Amino acid sequence: MKRERLTQIVLVIVGLLNLAQIYFLYLDLRHSFWLLQGKSEVHPMFLSFFIPVGVFLLLAARNPSEHRSMIALAAWWHIFHGAVMAIQTAEAWIHGVHRNFADVVLFIVIGSVLLALLPAKREAMAAGFA
Repeated sequence: MKRERLTQIVLVIVGLLNLAQIYFLYLDLRHSFWLLQGKSEVHPMFLSFFIPVGVFLLLAARNPSEHRSMIALAAWWHIFHGAVMAIQTAEAWIHGVHRNFADVVLFIVIGSVLLALLPAKREAMAAGFA
């Protein structure tokens, strides 16, 4: 029971962090930062991916064992996002642009924690009660 409660807490925290990206998306779109500050138009589109993930993680927090595939998707999404960012950061360093690896570590840690707390498959749980 403690593991399920911990999973719910982590899902709420990660869900809210992802959902909070709506603020930055709003700023990008409202003030046309993506256009006026030389950022790519990919930035607002990229931010838009976080928002539904956040919503669905918050919904999954109610009953994590029923939403195992959503949690796994969010976990692997964070890990792969961190991996791509790691490659970009390494490339930036090679070209003399110094970027911080903190965001890379953050995404990989979030994904790893979600994977570690991934609820057991229903078949495995049912076999344990038989």
